[in-house]
Amino acid sequence: MKRAIIVHCWGGKPEYCWYPAVKKELASHGFEVLVPAFPDTDMPSMVTWVPHLAEVIGKPDKDLILIGHSIGCPTILRYLETLSEGAQIGGVILVAGFSEDIGYSEIANYFATPIDFKKVKQHTDRFIAIYSDNDPYVDVRFADIFKKELHAEVIIKHKAGHFSAEDNCVTLPDVVDGVLKINN
Repeated sequence: MKRAIIVHCWGGKPEYCWYPAVKKELASHGFEVLVPAFPDTDMPSMVTWVPHLAEVIGKPDKDLILIGHSIGCPTILRYLETLSEGAQIGGVILVAGFSEDIGYSEIANYFATPIDFKKVKQHTDRFIAIYSDNDPYVDVRFADIFKKELHAEVIIKHKAGHFSAEDNCVTLPDVVDGVLKINN
């Protein structure tokens, strides 16, 4: 069965911003879509979020596409680092993602060591990174990093902020399109 799992942002929850619309649209295309609530959403911790994601996923396979928003992106990258050799997933969509400390002590725990992009890429070769040119939290420079390190296809949206409810972002067709593209 085709599966998609959305890893929400810092302070997020399953019914936040564009997650319900993307879930509904992907379900109409035959995907089983999960948007799990992550523990301590106001204080994301790699040591709790990554195992939680692993538990939600169960056995990874090529029918699985992971979708991250903000801190959900390094959560996915750190999860991929933990997979055993040979484990494969279908692909990853990174929305407002980052791969290094962006100046918030609450989430610095994710970046005590650099992300091992080589290890991450062993588990899929399909990455799409979506950014806004006016995101107040995540610099668009990470688009170039993900393009270089992950060979990600990059989409830059104009004035979409952080793709959050505060930006009135309640739909995000680029995510649905990306999942369908990866799935083909």
